[in-house]
Amino acid sequence: METRAPYVLIGAFVMAAILAVFGFVYWLNNAGGIGPRTSYRVQFQGPVPGLLVGAGVLFNGIRVGEVTELGLAQDNPRFVNATISVASTTPVRTDTKVGLEFQGLTGVPVVTLEGGMIVAKSGEMPTLIAEPGAGQSMTQAARDALRRVDSVLEENSGPLKDTIANLRTFSDGLARNTGKLDSIVAGLEKMTGGGTQAQKITFDLRAPDKLGPAGKTLSEPLAIPEPTAVAMLQTQRMLFSPVKDYPGFAEFLWADSIPKLLQARLIDSFENYDIAHAPLRATDVGQPGNQLLIDIRRFRIVAEGEPQAEIALSARIVDKSGKVIASRLVEASEKLDKIEPAAAVAAFNAAFGRIAKELVGWTVQSA
Repeated sequence: METRAPYVLIGAFVMAAILAVFGFVYWLNNAGGIGPRTSYRVQFQGPVPGLLVGAGVLFNGIRVGEVTELGLAQDNPRFVNATISVASTTPVRTDTKVGLEFQGLTGVPVVTLEGGMIVAKSGEMPTLIAEPGAGQSMTQAARDALRRVDSVLEENSGPLKDTIANLRTFSDGLARNTGKLDSIVAGLEKMTGGGTQAQKITFDLRAPDKLGPAGKTLSEPLAIPEPTAVAMLQTQRMLFSPVKDYPGFAEFLWADSIPKLLQARLIDSFENYDIAHAPLRATDVGQPGNQLLIDIRRFRIVAEGEPQAEIALSARIVDKSGKVIASRLVEASEKLDKIEPAAAVAAFNAAFGRIAKELVGWTVQSA
């Protein structure tokens, strides 16, 4: 004889067990919890979108309890009253800050507690006042911000239109004067040294080559040190008196600084006279005997009145002990047809040719 299983009793037992497990979990995570609980009243001064009974309560980011009751304030329907139940060990104070945060992708609201120093009286359930706008979500905050921006734009629509019209007028003016602006910018670049640098043009000084046959030669080895000059003459630029900018000379350069250029061309002049006994640079001679010392007095273009190129040199011959054997001041000038680089260089070549001939003849006779 078969025994009939008590299916109804078994099913009821299973359902009861399942409900007991769910009830325990709910109690553990919500109203029940482990350990003693303390309740506090919380008042929100505005809407609390999405907040429900059973929502979590966090203290400094740690879950300590849940919301057990929600309702509207009777004296002011704009306010929301809530009751929270938290672990008794939670250091809630009467000045603890209350807020509302929206967590996760779905924005689940939780009540947040933070800080506080003032302890409530014993047996009194303190009321915690949330900060204004605590229940405002990011979406609502964005809406309020856009609303304020819209009101500002509406209040200043007139000045904004005027500003846009002025900008349009200014841009039209720029478009009409593009050519002038390009010229101004080019002038500024030139004045400040910016932009593309202009190509410099180098000019050389020519030594005279027709000095006649060498009737007399130098009896002692002669060296020519680099001529001395004031700082203004230590340059490759063309110098003018009075000093000013002249067209065509912005890119002008001598082949070397004026003292070094004169030294090289004076040696060339002696070589053209008698290359076998021509002097050398002082740096090329170990123990020079006599030296021809040159000091540059003038090397410029005088632009006042009839323009002319001027060269003035002071020459001294000294022996190896430093005694002056002879001295002489040589000067020469040459007129220019017009103040331009080619004419200036031609005038300097002519003036230097006469000075070089005079210096070579005098040095050979005196050394």
